Amino acid sequence: MNTIIKNINLIDGKGELYEDYSIAFNSSGIIDIDKKMTEKGYEKIIDGRGRYCLPGLIDLHVHLNLDGNPDMIKQITDDNEGMAALRSLKNGLTQLRNGVTTVRNCGSKYNVDITLRDAIAEGVWTGPNIVACGEPIVMTGGHCHYFSHEIDGPYEARKAARSQFKKGADFIKVMATSGGNTKNSVPGATQLSEEEITNICVEALNIDNHVAAHAQGNEGIINSINAGVKTIEHGVELDEEALNLMLKNNVYLIATLAAPHNVIKNSEEGQIPEHVIRSNKLAQIPHKESFMAAIKAGVKIGVGTDAGTPFNFHGDYVTELEIMNELGMDEMAVINSATSVGAEVLGRQKEIGTLERNKRADIILVNENPLNDIGNLRKIDKVFSNGIEIL
Repeated sequence: MNTIIKNINLIDGKGELYEDYSIAFNSSGIIDIDKKMTEKGYEKIIDGRGRYCLPGLIDLHVHLNLDGNPDMIKQITDDNEGMAALRSLKNGLTQLRNGVTTVRNCGSKYNVDITLRDAIAEGVWTGPNIVACGEPIVMTGGHCHYFSHEIDGPYEARKAARSQFKKGADFIKVMATSGGNTKNSVPGATQLSEEEITNICVEALNIDNHVAAHAQGNEGIINSINAGVKTIEHGVELDEEALNLMLKNNVYLIATLAAPHNVIKNSEEGQIPEHVIRSNKLAQIPHKESFMAAIKAGVKIGVGTDAGTPFNFHGDYVTELEIMNELGMDEMAVINSATSVGAEVLGRQKEIGTLERNKRADIILVNENPLNDIGNLRKIDKVFSNGIEIL
């Protein structure tokens, strides 16, 4: 359907605000954006007066098969493949209805995210555009081994990467360090070696793909950057060397600040395992300090929420944006991180991330100005995915 939204305040995803504009689109993409536009030939005309139009939001770190259960390990190990898929369907639709039109799923047992991606692309189900990695690659007994592909040594690392790509992965997720949601581990301790990660990165680069590294401790972060990853997930301990390497190698930070925030906020509920609470409390201050240092250094920052982890619910994307704003990023910079920077990370900047002619019509309309208060992105009025109205 040819649609036009008129009289809008348009935030383009590149740092510009255009007042009293119109945008026209259909399922083939954005047709036109202009100050004045004829309404002739459009079947649906929406008066967006007083509202704000933005590109669809991008969440670069989610777990669709998890739904915020306080004991995520139990949920993952208890769920069979069917239940994991059903949770993913539900959570993907929740993301979309809250304005997140593209997600990068950073790990799902049974590779259910790959199947869901294909089902959505074929029109079998409604959901966000999914960039899927399937099962992450970890050392034997490593972080999140209970839903991952376990390996030991450079040879097995290379074979595991090839295996995931054979299964249809869009990118590879590696666990370079331990983390707070794995029992009997030291959060941030180095796990996969630089050589193992390098072999995985080589396989990704051979097919113009990328690697995302769960990396909390500084040594694991530096190993990951030297190996050739594109993104550092979490980045709890970023020192000057790590930040300089990120700048030199064009590595992005995906901080997932909402994940520890939600664990600590709900730590008195009595449902989150004690080791998870303890590790998140230890990490929160250095995590925030590292994020602020990354802003100051000029590191590129995308938005990832780690949605699905304890009390970190799908659809609550804006909490991450609010924390980023509180720690020093202005509202426009946060919006750029949530849109155009996310598209860069995915290598899809020609398709999504900004409102421009011929790009995919992933568009959201919000009722109040997010440049005054980033929390206004919760006040969703309409969501269009690939030109089709969802909400």
